[in-house]
Amino acid sequence: MSRSRLPAACLALLLTGAAVPALAHSFQSTPIIADATQAPLALPRAQPAIPVPQDRPYPGVIQYRADVTDVDRRIVNVTQTIPVAQAGPLTLLYPKYLPGNHAATGPIQLISGLTVTANGQRIEWLRDTLDPYAFHLDIPAGVTSIDVAFQWLTQPDNSNWRVTMTPALVNLQWEKAILYPAGHYSRQIQVAPSIVLPSGWQYGTALATAAREGDVARFETTDLYTLIDSPVFAGAHYRRVDIDPTGDRVHLNILADEAKGLAATDDQIKLFKNMVQQADRLFGARHFDRYEFLFALTNQLGGIGLEHHRSSENTGAPDFFTNWSKSEGDRGLLPHEYTHSWNGKFMRPADELTANHNVPTQNTLLWVYEGQTEYWGDVLAARAGLHSREVALATLAAIAAFYDNQPGREWRALQDVNNHNLLGYRVPGQFTSWMRGTGDYYRESALIWLDADTLIREGTNNRKSLDDFARAFFGHDDGQWAPQGYTFEQVVAALNAVYPHDWTGFLRGRLDAVGPDAHAPLAGITRGGYRLTYTDTPSAAEKAVQTGWANDFQYSLGFTLSGDRLTNIRWGGPAFEQRIGAGWQLVAVNGVAGSAEALRNAVTAAKGTDAKIELLIKSGDRFRTVAFDYHDGLRYPRLERIEGTPDRLGAILTPRSR
Repeated sequence: MSRSRLPAACLALLLTGAAVPALAHSFQSTPIIADATQAPLALPRAQPAIPVPQDRPYPGVIQYRADVTDVDRRIVNVTQTIPVAQAGPLTLLYPKYLPGNHAATGPIQLISGLTVTANGQRIEWLRDTLDPYAFHLDIPAGVTSIDVAFQWLTQPDNSNWRVTMTPALVNLQWEKAILYPAGHYSRQIQVAPSIVLPSGWQYGTALATAAREGDVARFETTDLYTLIDSPVFAGAHYRRVDIDPTGDRVHLNILADEAKGLAATDDQIKLFKNMVQQADRLFGARHFDRYEFLFALTNQLGGIGLEHHRSSENTGAPDFFTNWSKSEGDRGLLPHEYTHSWNGKFMRPADELTANHNVPTQNTLLWVYEGQTEYWGDVLAARAGLHSREVALATLAAIAAFYDNQPGREWRALQDVNNHNLLGYRVPGQFTSWMRGTGDYYRESALIWLDADTLIREGTNNRKSLDDFARAFFGHDDGQWAPQGYTFEQVVAALNAVYPHDWTGFLRGRLDAVGPDAHAPLAGITRGGYRLTYTDTPSAAEKAVQTGWANDFQYSLGFTLSGDRLTNIRWGGPAFEQRIGAGWQLVAVNGVAGSAEALRNAVTAAKGTDAKIELLIKSGDRFRTVAFDYHDGLRYPRLERIEGTPDRLGAILTPRSR
């Protein structure tokens, strides 16, 4: 609600009780002032402009300490000493565009208690009226440094932000608990970081430790860009394992809720060594001095898979190693994040190479950054033996079926899903099959890269493949770390260097495909020697990949059963046509108490007959009976070998010997 301001003369008349003249024509609209520097009366003082980042060193080194000992209240206490070169305006920024998030996700809502002092005196800050991630200070004469203190109030559950502190684990992400001076590139700001740990805890990070004194770890001075790219996993139960077949440069840092979760066997560790070896053979170069997998096995810390140049943040089930067969379909995360060291970190879309963490990113090439990484992550998982051949094929079948049945392509091209990500990171919504979402620039893009791989193999009589592209595009300049940007045109040129083709038309035709005649990019599966089919009896490998198979009726009735609720209603599917939306509860199936098992039995019994499947459903106080005229039985995706064709998929998944 907005209110018009009374002119001062009219206000005076009201206060004195004098007669008020007619005001019909005396009100004037007050213009909105975009530049708060011209509106000192609206603020305690004039607001300066936020300095544009310049590629110049910030004078001095910021001393930084994060105290993560308050795990019971889940509070991170931060203190910083920031040198200042002169009196006058200084703007501090809280990171807005976070690495790997591809959107403005900095949780500034969780920052509290911000206090700034110098020489024992408070300096009051002024939050920017247009950019709430910026805090303006007026530095008094004679001040050479300021002391900044605040708290990051991490959350007790995953409803809005993921849990980063538990009684046994802490995931310190520096970008969520730091302020830095505006006006400089991130790599031009030097920081000397330290962390105060709960008693006896150990930690993993790509940062170099300068000293460990009791429960305080001090790290070597580094630039802000590298600091933010080097998170810490710390915990009471910790194990560090060398998984580098060629030297002690790649490590698996395992943390767990309980000590028993650390019990990885030698055979299991060997598979991760295979992954490192297969990545070396794929890319032919490394762009790090060392790489640290931070791997927390937990049901308390929030789930994550987040890439960094020399490390990655990952979580798995508490029994990931101790119940190895159960994790069979979940071993692709680490190969994906490891691939990002080459694709996304060393080689990065040019429109994501920003000066600092408050300059907006762009996402036009996420289908390369995330999509090709998704492809190589699944390939490396298979080549390493982390995924069996059957699990690899089942994974691909699940992806293919999802996009073959996705109606959202009728109105929205894949390219728009890349661009849309800036509007909100992974925001859930109704009818996701129609809306499309984050997963598309991962998984549908992976299908495009499979299409490209099999096309190159076919066109060169298997002499070349996408492996050759990966080595040339990501594997040059062995030992170099500095990020390099790439453009669409450079991707096309690199593909043409491997196999001359109309790659612009190939890519644009798939990225921009939209309308009723647009189809999922499944040609790579067919050219790979397989076809997408459906079965009513999933194999053990298919169940490992499609873990919710028992409640999944997507490709039959068009919904998923979550407990007793109908969710994931597929747009245009049988349930949608029955005018069912999300949230309806299943009460009964053909006159018996509703359950996933009862529903599976009913769908199976109706196969090949003319009998209808009758559901009693409930929403609030409303009950409805709906009858499905469906007779094709249960349908779970499967890849079926096309006899007499080259098994190019098999060749792609086969480990490289050199």
